[in-house]
Amino acid sequence: MEEHASERSVIRTERLVKRFGQVLAVSGLDLVVDEGEIYGLIGPNGSGKTTTMRMLCGILRPDEGEVYVLGERIPSFKVLRSIGYMPQENAIYDDITVQENLCFFGRIQGMTRHDVNERGESILKLVELQGKRQALAGDLSGGMQRRLSLAVAMIHRPKVLLLDEPTAGVDPDLRVSFWEHFKDLSAQGTTILITTHYLEEASRCGRVGLMSQGRLIEEGPPQVLEEEAHAATLEDAFLTLVGKKREEG
Repeated sequence: MEEHASERSVIRTERLVKRFGQVLAVSGLDLVVDEGEIYGLIGPNGSGKTTTMRMLCGILRPDEGEVYVLGERIPSFKVLRSIGYMPQENAIYDDITVQENLCFFGRIQGMTRHDVNERGESILKLVELQGKRQALAGDLSGGMQRRLSLAVAMIHRPKVLLLDEPTAGVDPDLRVSFWEHFKDLSAQGTTILITTHYLEEASRCGRVGLMSQGRLIEEGPPQVLEEEAHAATLEDAFLTLVGKKREEG
């Protein structure tokens, strides 16, 4: 695995370990993500991606190792308002409206009502919910609820976005729109760490990290990993590199 270190690092983990009983979910993870980078974590269910995300935003405490975001050791209240986190499960309140969800999450991030309303217009347009402001979140379809979860994660213009399967259940055309927006955010300096089961999406990342059994087995630009594995696709590269690591023991 290539060494990657930079003074521009926004996300950094050192020898990160997390256990759930006898299960080792994350094993000695060293991860570095630079400012403005879109970094994709890919791997099968149970490989440690979501657990890593939860430690990065302070929801879970590591059993060993350190987590730093924006130069601060996590958990740190100093950087919480600079992080936007979208979990796999929908992080919204079903019994209030779309607009009220935006207002609630914006306000707890320190935004004024005026700022929420102004930002809400553009963010709802992005996720194609602009006609659903007064709809109860619980009455939305599953795909719409997923889009609202992304909206509330981005409402406060965070410097760091942690997105766990953000496009799951989203129409293909809208997924393309989301990725165009992610690239725009990246160009403006927002750092994005994303997990996805859509490996064609992972190919849009600047770098990807391949996780298996709680370990980062390889990382690099998608095209480089494909060349290293002599594979035509990122999926084939992943399978080849995982198999190679298993053979090495």
